[in-house]
Amino acid sequence: MFKSILIAGIGGFIGTILRFLVSRYFQENTFSLFPWGTFTVNIAGSLLIGIFYGMSERENLLSPNVRIFLTVGICGGFTTFSSLTNEAFILLQEREWLKLSLYATLSFFLGLVAVYIGRLLIKSI
Repeated sequence: MFKSILIAGIGGFIGTILRFLVSRYFQENTFSLFPWGTFTVNIAGSLLIGIFYGMSERENLLSPNVRIFLTVGICGGFTTFSSLTNEAFILLQEREWLKLSLYATLSFFLGLVAVYIGRLLIKSI
């Protein structure tokens, strides 16, 4: 278990640095109110996690430790949105329509509400 935690942590460290660099690049090179950095990170992370899981499902091209490093670590550090979209895709594959709808909708809207509540709490202090 400790080995898996260490593998995920190292990947997360790398993913976090990559997220910072990509977001900063877009922040400094686009002049728009649209959050291009976050948008790019979320879509790229979703593509990467799809590639990595696809590789692990296809004739075990990735060992379990490499899969943890790439998916939980790098993609998790890069963006948790990639995990959300991968889990939603699994529900889609399993034809769990109600669970998929609830998961996607509630994740977004409750996340939005949680951000709002967090900001209100800080403003009230």
